[in-house]
Amino acid sequence: MKTVLNIVLGVCVLALVWICYDSIMGPINFEKAQKERESAVIARLIDIRQAQQHYRATHRGQYAENFDTLINFVKTQKLPLVKKEGELTDEQMKEGITTEKKAMSIINRAQKTGNYSEVKKYGLENFKRDTMWVSMLDTVYPKGFNPDSMRYIPYGNGAQFELNTRTDSTSSGSAVYLFEVKAAYETYLGGLNHQEIVNLKDMAEKTYRYPGLMIGSLETPNNGTGNWE
Repeated sequence: MKTVLNIVLGVCVLALVWICYDSIMGPINFEKAQKERESAVIARLIDIRQAQQHYRATHRGQYAENFDTLINFVKTQKLPLVKKEGELTDEQMKEGITTEKKAMSIINRAQKTGNYSEVKKYGLENFKRDTMWVSMLDTVYPKGFNPDSMRYIPYGNGAQFELNTRTDSTSSGSAVYLFEVKAAYETYLGGLNHQEIVNLKDMAEKTYRYPGLMIGSLETPNNGTGNWE
């Protein structure tokens, strides 16, 4: 009987030790896993933001309305790369060649007419600006980057980011284009401590923040700023 009692007491002690350990290490382990997962989600949101900003630059301020359009854009878009030789000197600027555009207009005119007197006059013989078109995929993103992965939330078990766009207008009637991309806590933190996720969502709601990570806003223009920045 005494032996049985000692075993029961031993089990109870071990259970209490485990409860104390878990109450201390549980939140610590959750926070560690949360940071690791959020780091991956943020990195992908930044990839999406880069794509949307380049899309906007070539589509009159508009953003891609869905991932199919955005991913195809990343795969196929060419970007201008300017190869530069020579810089404008203070003396050339004093003589009226105040911008690279003006210098190139003189050079282009000379190439069309065959008269290089102005080029020599302003010392632009070694001034060159050549534009090459390079793949956006190879220029903006690291080697091996897979555009198709942009739609998927890391640690989300196949879940996709929520991408939305909206067109607003200013008081003068000018169009204002907005976008946002979201990933909820419960999606990328799935499998971790449920109560900790509930606590995060509750805190976000009380402070009027989105319960997760997001870039952009459908309420106000912010050029894709993240809610963690």
